[in-house]
Amino acid sequence: MIYKVPQFIEVEDKIFGPLTFKQFIYVAGGVGACFILWTFLPALIAIIFIIPVGGFATALAFYRVNNRPFVVLVESYLRYLMAGRLYLWRKEVPKISTKNQIPKSQGNPNFPIPKLSDNRLSELAWSLDVNENVNR
Repeated sequence: MIYKVPQFIEVEDKIFGPLTFKQFIYVAGGVGACFILWTFLPALIAIIFIIPVGGFATALAFYRVNNRPFVVLVESYLRYLMAGRLYLWRKEVPKISTKNQIPKSQGNPNFPIPKLSDNRLSELAWSLDVNENVNR
């Protein structure tokens, strides 16, 4: 059997003349918002608000950033603004010169000094393996 395979699945259908459904909705919403602003505000103030609203509606309908619709950029921007942020700060350990180091004999004998090793991760993995084998 022979089947027809769709060729242009990424291209939206033009429903309202040269406009897709999404473009028509953005343009119609922008025109409606501009009409409401024009009827309820004085002419000079209305024009000040109509220009950005009309520009935004036109950008939503026709402008593309990096070959992606402008609405994707606006959505990403709003998600960035609304989402929480986690900032991590790692304090850098200052390098201590050998002149200012306290000799071990002068240290506090009651203060325990932790044992440091070169490969702490391998020691931890080994201890986990040993405890897992013992529990079996």
